[in-house]
Amino acid sequence: MDARTLREQILRGEATVLETVRSALADIDRRDGEVHAFLTVEKDYALERAAALDRELVELKAQGAVPPPLFGVPVAIKANLAWQGFETNCASRTLENWRAPYTATAVRRLVDAGAVPLGTTNMDEFAMGSSTENSCHGPTRNPRDLTRIPGGSSGGSAAAVAAGFVPLALGSDTGGSVRQPAALCGVAGFKPTYGRISRYGLVAFGSSLDQVSPIATNVGDLELALAILAGVDERDATCLREPAPRPQSVGLAGLRLGVLEMAPNSLEAGVEAAYNAAAAALEAAGAVLKPIALPHGDLAIPTYYVLATAEASSNLARYDGVRYGLRAKQYRDQAPAGGSLQEMFAATRRAAFGAEVKRRILLGTFVLSHGYQDAWYGRASRARRLLAQDYAAAFEQVDAIISPTSPCVAFPLGARTADPLSMYLADTLTVPASLAGLPAVSVPCHALAEERNGSGQDRQAELPVGLQFVGPAGEDARLLAMARAFEELAP
Repeated sequence: MDARTLREQILRGEATVLETVRSALADIDRRDGEVHAFLTVEKDYALERAAALDRELVELKAQGAVPPPLFGVPVAIKANLAWQGFETNCASRTLENWRAPYTATAVRRLVDAGAVPLGTTNMDEFAMGSSTENSCHGPTRNPRDLTRIPGGSSGGSAAAVAAGFVPLALGSDTGGSVRQPAALCGVAGFKPTYGRISRYGLVAFGSSLDQVSPIATNVGDLELALAILAGVDERDATCLREPAPRPQSVGLAGLRLGVLEMAPNSLEAGVEAAYNAAAAALEAAGAVLKPIALPHGDLAIPTYYVLATAEASSNLARYDGVRYGLRAKQYRDQAPAGGSLQEMFAATRRAAFGAEVKRRILLGTFVLSHGYQDAWYGRASRARRLLAQDYAAAFEQVDAIISPTSPCVAFPLGARTADPLSMYLADTLTVPASLAGLPAVSVPCHALAEERNGSGQDRQAELPVGLQFVGPAGEDARLLAMARAFEELAP
């Protein structure tokens, strides 16, 4: 059920907020043991807030006032968003048991809109990954097929929505970390224009790329979330000085859509078929399709993994065992005889960080090191500008660009953990928009029936495929309206 319908049921008196929240918590108790979408479930808080909202609703009705837009709606929060008084651990041993002293702007705005946060969701450690297998708490499983990954790094949030635990969840998108898991789990995910939603309270990975991003059951709820989450925030210097955009209405007839040109055999056969069917449906509805190339698109993945890791190595330098977070066991009381501060830093980081985080810190430190900074970081920065210019030229010809969100469907758990490069390539189609700071949305376009072996027998697994829309900077509301118009066409 979507967030708007749930709210309307509460306002009509068909269910109380307390009944709604209890039902969601019971569902999590019953089913999340196999999905593992949540890291923490804050039952006491959720039930107390639900009871308080029920009392508030009586007062609002007596005053003839309109309740806020997410009144009574259960939501989930990715574990890298600060939530005052509750554990914000980024799925890392480094921040185990660390309770945030303040609340992220995005979380506060959801609460102010009447939402009821139920807990924090699993993720790749410090948002570094594409499968939610890099969590110190173990992987999340795709509710559509429990043998497969949900995507990442916001896999817990996507799984929580896909499993029906909540209709809306917050994630973060650096290179596709909301759009890709939304596609693989068969839900909708939106990365706004860079700066559209405040990053205050989001634990940083790549500061020039990170964006708080919503995941929902449908595009209409994404539009609602954007209206609530966006807007000026004095605490975030990168936040746009613009009010939240209002939802728009866009017809498909006459809409100019760029069809992204891709290398032969770059898509799995089933994904390509679903994508072609989606493009045909758009064309039949009156959209004008035009082939579009990004001349520097093949540089996106190497560019991203230079820039993002450079920023990560800087951002994660703060986790040294001194101010907060884990400290290596042998240094917790006092330094061993002859031990140095640098040795304590090294021991702490060696014990606290997982393999993927260590890999990215090492790569980022290398590309920023003396003698290599211009050869790597400088060239990557120039390639990023060229990619932005490619998009600017394309949007002189089209209103938006469509592509599959992911080149593959959800793959089996463990299939790519030993091959980091193949994991990185899962973000080939989402990274370019992130580098250019553009809005992008993934919406389900087809459930692919794939035969596979299970317990010695062939059986069918419905594996979702996502269609991605990318639009010009600032055109968030119009882009979501396009995605909603397509959603109405999709079977």
